[in-house]
Amino acid sequence: MYKYLFGPVPSRRLGISLGVDLVPKKVCSLDCVYCEVGNTTKLTTDRKEYIPLSKIEAELEHFFGNNQDPDYITFSGSGEPTLNSQIGKVLQFIKKEKPNIPVAVLTNGTLLYNQDVTKEILDADLILPSLDAASQSVFQKINRPHPLLSATKCIEGLVSFRNIYKGKIWLEVFILPGYNNTPHELDALKEAILKINPDRVQLNTLDRPGTVTDIRSATHQELQYVMDRWGLPNVEIIASSIYRKQLLSYQGNIESAILETIARRPSTLEDLCAMLGLHTNEINKYLDVLEAE
Repeated sequence: MYKYLFGPVPSRRLGISLGVDLVPKKVCSLDCVYCEVGNTTKLTTDRKEYIPLSKIEAELEHFFGNNQDPDYITFSGSGEPTLNSQIGKVLQFIKKEKPNIPVAVLTNGTLLYNQDVTKEILDADLILPSLDAASQSVFQKINRPHPLLSATKCIEGLVSFRNIYKGKIWLEVFILPGYNNTPHELDALKEAILKINPDRVQLNTLDRPGTVTDIRSATHQELQYVMDRWGLPNVEIIASSIYRKQLLSYQGNIESAILETIARRPSTLEDLCAMLGLHTNEINKYLDVLEAE
């Protein structure tokens, strides 16, 4: 059982992906209302070695020696991975041990103004940042950022990073009806997207409840409206279907344990993680499979 690796799990965007968790749960620079992992418990922009580099490398080395290669290795997990000051060394370790496996960084993008961060992740094959708001008021409402952050600062960081990064950037925009789908905010987001110039813009919305009660998923029609209003050729709606056959690490006994547990009593995501000893993201993938059936 790994502590800092999870999966491989089927990813909407990356096929079969091995996740690498570089920070403890909910250490993040944002406290997004839609976060499926839960409320941020340590809101920070301070970078440090939250998890010892040696422990992450040891788990990766064991995985490489005992498993088939995934489609991607992804820095993601239950917090903001760029907060780990050793992210560059983890990336270089993977590139040395498994140069054939592409590495993706799933990030909220808030630290890309920091030149140390950008230098450390330049060798990643794919960066997947998020941008949910272009105005400060909507940024505060959706993302509830650390006080040192602003929407303008985040957008400027993304633009600067695009200018030096040679890999692919897939920008995720999380649409929340009533929050960021007004004509004014959508037009401001389009203006920011044109400056950032990502290879893809991917529209996402809720799969399951976030951290506040007054949010809901955008319908396909609402997402299509965003696409039509922007009129950009590189915008796509992310498909949410997950199939059992895609999940290399899928185990029937885990499915049974989940079903038996929730049949006996209502359980939170944290309850299931504690009982089954699995990472939050991995439990979510099992839930996706069960929901699809």
